[in-house]
Amino acid sequence: MNPLDRFAALSPRRALKRAEELAGQKQWDRAARLFSVAAEAGIVEAQFRVGEAYLEGNGLGHNPREAARWFMRAAESGHIESQCRIAGLFLHGLQSHQVGQTATLFGDTIGESQNRDADYPAALVWARRAAEAGAADGQALLGYILANGPEDLRDPEQAESWYRKSADQGWPQGHLGIGMILMRRADDGEKTVAAMREIEKAAEADLPTAHYLLGVIHEQAVGVLPDPARALNHYRKAAIHGVRNAQAKLGAMLLTGQGCAPDPIEGESWLRRAALAGDPEAAALVGDLYARGGELPPNYAEAAIWFRVAAEAGHRTAARAGGMLYLTGAGVARDPDEAARWLARAAEQGDSAAQADLGNLMLKGEARQSSLDGLPIHEWFERAAESGDLIGAFNYGVCLAEGIGMKRDEGRAVTWLRRAAEGVVNAQYWYGRMLLDGKGVSANPTEAYRWIRRAADSGMVEAMVTVAELMVNGRGCAQDHAAASDMFRRAADAGHAGAMFALGALYGGGHDIPTERVQAQIWFARAAELNHPVAQLMLGRYLRKGLAGPADPVLAAQWLKRALAQGIDEARLDLAELASQEDPLPSRAASD
Repeated sequence: MNPLDRFAALSPRRALKRAEELAGQKQWDRAARLFSVAAEAGIVEAQFRVGEAYLEGNGLGHNPREAARWFMRAAESGHIESQCRIAGLFLHGLQSHQVGQTATLFGDTIGESQNRDADYPAALVWARRAAEAGAADGQALLGYILANGPEDLRDPEQAESWYRKSADQGWPQGHLGIGMILMRRADDGEKTVAAMREIEKAAEADLPTAHYLLGVIHEQAVGVLPDPARALNHYRKAAIHGVRNAQAKLGAMLLTGQGCAPDPIEGESWLRRAALAGDPEAAALVGDLYARGGELPPNYAEAAIWFRVAAEAGHRTAARAGGMLYLTGAGVARDPDEAARWLARAAEQGDSAAQADLGNLMLKGEARQSSLDGLPIHEWFERAAESGDLIGAFNYGVCLAEGIGMKRDEGRAVTWLRRAAEGVVNAQYWYGRMLLDGKGVSANPTEAYRWIRRAADSGMVEAMVTVAELMVNGRGCAQDHAAASDMFRRAADAGHAGAMFALGALYGGGHDIPTERVQAQIWFARAAELNHPVAQLMLGRYLRKGLAGPADPVLAAQWLKRALAQGIDEARLDLAELASQEDPLPSRAASD
């Protein structure tokens, strides 16, 4: 220890005086040791200064619990500033039973509850003592507790009285409290202006919360004309001081150019800060920013990270967006099961779009049932259907038709699918199929054709294929192979393997269109490449027999083997006939 410090330490009073000198020079370590000497001797001012040192981390390390212990010792001796400090710590989550307990190696307290809620009753005791002693900050604290504490502690009239006493002493938090009380009950322009004046006085003292509230007032035109530029200025001042909501507001305004020129780079930066501080809306906006791209390049991997942050904080739109990324494989590995889990989060919170997406995922059979177990999917759809939502009616109809989450009831399914068919393409197709197959209703091929044709004309590929099949067979409509060929071609051009196979069959002969075996082989080949098993069989036969050009036994054998591997047993006979022929001519290799 420095010789002067060692000499001062011999007397608690000299230790306090020397510590104050050292603190003025910001020599915190030396000052803290001498403050501790004076504090242990019972000097109240020194106890307060030791508490401050622990709270600020000046020379003793940051330790709010130790700070509270020293503040409490000073407060019990009547030290007003310490009473204010201990009341503030109770409001910030310190519990009265924690004060004075021994800290563990990990900084927790033995037997400590992890409850971080404010201890209002304990805070009230010390705030009242400080307030009644005339401390402006204690009066503001007491006003806050009486205005915002638990119902059994609230006293709005007394809260306003204490806030006014604090404001009369020029204390910024007093002005802020009065302004918030006046703003809540302002029912005309004059009262709103009076409230604003109080909040502006708090903002003049650079109180961050006051700046945030003024930002809201000017952005949302609360008793004033809208002024985005002033709102932006106040949000920036609050954001710089770490007000999370202000950071989110500032980021959003910079992003869209409210009150300024658009600045997506700075906007993203502030939104990111708010998101890291736990603001789910900000995290969702950052995710959306990276997903959409624009001035910033799209980055789906980054978007997925932020959507997850927002979704885990309960943001349902972000949960749905994250689910769609997993469904499409944008920025993450495609995973329908993970997509289902995220969509379920959004759906459980009432997001109707997520419910519909989840329903479609379920209908396609992409997600394993284990991902959906326990979810009341049919109940969501039933509520949506009964509210008049046509997509909900469609999904509920499918649940009834397939027995998903409930007993199968095809009769009720038809009713809901018919209702949804007025505006939902998929419902037109499903309702048409029910009519065609006579499920839940008497079979009516003509009416079935009409509804399925509506879905096909809207671009639904599966409906196109069904309509074409009906035209080939003359079921529900006049037989028309040429029109069927056109419809199959539309579906084939959209990548439907079954339609490609059907075109091969039509051009292969025996139908009311000219036989064109070269075209037939081309379509069989396209379908075979998409792993259509019967197309692989037919392509193998065309190549074996040379029906559309020179025979190619080797290539024929490869396609026939692929068909056999998929369960087409007829290919076995073709392969046996190939084996009995002479050695095949040299050929090109099959493309897989």
